[in-house]
Amino acid sequence: MTAADRTAPARGTWPSPIDATTAASHDGSPEFVGVVGDEVWWTAPRPAEGGRRALVRRLPDGSEQCPLPAPWNVRSRVIEYGGTPWAGAVLDGSVLIVFAHHLDQRLYAFRPDHPDSEPRPLTPVSPVGDGLRWADLTIRPERGEVWGVLEEFTGDGPSDVRRVPAAVPLDGSAAEDRGAVRELAAADHRFVTGPRLSPDGTRAVWLAWDHPLMPWDGTELRIAEMGADGVLGAARTLIGGPEESVSQAEWTPDGTLLAATDRTGWWNIHRVDPDTGEAVDLCPREEEFAGALWKLGQRWFLPLGPGRVAVLHGVGAPRLGVLDTVTGDVTDAPGPWTEWNPTLAATGGRVIGIAAGGRTSHEVVELDTATGLTRVIGNAHHDTVDPAFLPDPVARTFTGPGGREVHAHLYPPRHPDFTAEGPGPYVIWVHGGPTSRAAMVLDLEIAYFTSRGIGVAEVNYGGSTGHGRAYRNRLREQWGVVDVEDCAAVAEGLVAEGAADPDRLAIRGGSAGGWTSAAALTSTGTYACGTVIYPILDLLGWSKQGGETHDFESQYLESLVGPVDEVPDRYRERSPINRADRITVPFLLLQGLDDVICPPVQCERFLAEVAGRGIPHAYRAFAGESHGFRRLDTMVTCLEAELSLYGQVFGFTPAGVPVLELTT
Repeated sequence: MTAADRTAPARGTWPSPIDATTAASHDGSPEFVGVVGDEVWWTAPRPAEGGRRALVRRLPDGSEQCPLPAPWNVRSRVIEYGGTPWAGAVLDGSVLIVFAHHLDQRLYAFRPDHPDSEPRPLTPVSPVGDGLRWADLTIRPERGEVWGVLEEFTGDGPSDVRRVPAAVPLDGSAAEDRGAVRELAAADHRFVTGPRLSPDGTRAVWLAWDHPLMPWDGTELRIAEMGADGVLGAARTLIGGPEESVSQAEWTPDGTLLAATDRTGWWNIHRVDPDTGEAVDLCPREEEFAGALWKLGQRWFLPLGPGRVAVLHGVGAPRLGVLDTVTGDVTDAPGPWTEWNPTLAATGGRVIGIAAGGRTSHEVVELDTATGLTRVIGNAHHDTVDPAFLPDPVARTFTGPGGREVHAHLYPPRHPDFTAEGPGPYVIWVHGGPTSRAAMVLDLEIAYFTSRGIGVAEVNYGGSTGHGRAYRNRLREQWGVVDVEDCAAVAEGLVAEGAADPDRLAIRGGSAGGWTSAAALTSTGTYACGTVIYPILDLLGWSKQGGETHDFESQYLESLVGPVDEVPDRYRERSPINRADRITVPFLLLQGLDDVICPPVQCERFLAEVAGRGIPHAYRAFAGESHGFRRLDTMVTCLEAELSLYGQVFGFTPAGVPVLELTT
């Protein structure tokens, strides 16, 4: 019997081998790839091990090891989103690794090849506020130090903090002595990246910016002379400013300074004169060669040698290529991968990155620049379920208000035995950020729904990255307007095409996506229900006046909504907490109790406003979870609760899923 001969069960009840545990077990991606000697290292998620990030080592023979067992968790909390949390070098003939441990944020050093080698602390625990944190690390063997960004709390408030390039001795002398930590430069700016030392050791560059700017709004490329004592002199700005975002800067082996800046409207790679600041675009294209700096140490390009630079570039999805800095030509790496993460490493003519595709999970991939060939060298994709149950994603462009383009990824329902005839249920997925983007890669959480007959559409609404500065700037002072309109445009477009049932539309998102979902549910009649995950619900509380978020984003709303001192009414009018009386459909609210970015107090106030209004809803809060769920049991609970919500609203009963109890 063929699929066409069968009578399909109700959409949402198609039998699927992708249960919530399978989907959650494969959540997350490798990050922060690096080379130590002849070995490739990276961090990887471990949902079943309390959600920790493990450090993975690929030996020259191709085998993979995890030299740091649980509970070691290699993850930085600098600016809460973190950054490169480890660095490695070969010293005295053996590997030395320095890493930040998530639990106490101390730096530790260990020698994985030494017998009974236990990590030993390099930095102290501060008794003040949230302590000392480290990211964007580089080992400087010639000085016996590890360099990076020091984030130091000076009080108990989320904005009682300073950041500065700093050096930590490798001998452990700073393990109990804050005074042994050497600050490399003056703390002249609120935010900085780790210093990049020139090949001759005479100068260093780093990025800096201040409130209310975010790094995709405006940054400065700073440079200073390095003294014989290892201290940087007075710094000066080479390029950048309030309307120019410099996302990355690196020295080439011959001492040329390169930087990715969006001064043309797109993040292009420029050669920058370290004396005059004159910048020359090496490949002028309406493409992005960088992205939004959410994690310190992200890399979109990497100098390889004379005249060659490994680059991640494209419109929307980035792909790996090699840029000839003389001709401006880019030769792309072959292979099936359609998305590359902002992390690159190189050794001996080989470029290593992390890539995925619409039907493959994230893999560690190597490009041999001599032969032009690529191969998977780590975290290889293996089909955990029959690929016939996976969706075939499609990139689409819809038309929004005023004729503007709205980019989206569609994941139609797919099942080997059933065909999605006629309009059916669709869920609009809204990415976080909001200055970020959804990547079109294999996601078993999406397949959890599509294999059961529920379509998914990820919307890269105005404000998303990958489409130039003008597209990002659409969201300036329009957050809660443009994002909501663009999501509705995609939903309505699917209805008009006959793919989606207008009575069976849902919206879901986390963080900034949770904001958009809640804003849509309290301002439009487009959706029959929604799932709101660790959201922002009260703009005034989340603003610099309210102080309910962390320092990095504490003034983000100044550009997304407007200066709070000038337009406080706009903050009140757009906030879902002040429009709770307008919500008329069921919703599910999910929150981590340890979240300092979007704290649970906002959910609690919103629920108080909704109470007694007769709107069916459920609230699930998880101890030990922060911003972005990482634990297997949490993610399983959330997926099953979400599917149960859709079943109750869309009129189907999913098999084997606990019924989500809705209250009014």
